[in-house]
Amino acid sequence: MSLHAIAPDEHDTHEPYAPVFVGARRTELDELLTRYPTKMAALLPALWMLQEDRGWVSPEGLGEVASVLDLTPAYVKGVVTFYTMYHQHPVGKYFIQVCTTSPCNVCGAEDVVQAFLDATGCGELGVTSDDGRYTVIEVECLGACGFATPVMVHSDFLESITPDNVTDVLARYP
Repeated sequence: MSLHAIAPDEHDTHEPYAPVFVGARRTELDELLTRYPTKMAALLPALWMLQEDRGWVSPEGLGEVASVLDLTPAYVKGVVTFYTMYHQHPVGKYFIQVCTTSPCNVCGAEDVVQAFLDATGCGELGVTSDDGRYTVIEVECLGACGFATPVMVHSDFLESITPDNVTDVLARYP
């Protein structure tokens, strides 16, 4: 898998970090914590909450999650870097994952990837389009080998995508 990360300074707005886990969001986290035996056990959902609010897990956000869950930033970073579902840099409004595992590649996944890169204007994997709408990446497996080529756009799972229907797929995400 080839992934070109965007340098953090390209998106640095120099605005102070505003905490996520305050007010209603903190109440939501506190309620969530009642469902887990330890704060550490709630790490994945807390990271989802952060990413849902901010679009990615920034170093400051990572630190906030560590603080509210009484974990070390190093531990939280280890989890964020292990799971591909957490974005470590800003991504487009529509995050597109194309399965390129061997069965999908045999069915033309590389052509689907190229069609998405061309149609979105991303040009390269992991790069966000100039309009901020799209980021396209390859993923190892989306668990739908019988419906090649599967694609995820955020949490929408799409099956049997071909280069010919990429434009129709993108029309669903204006």
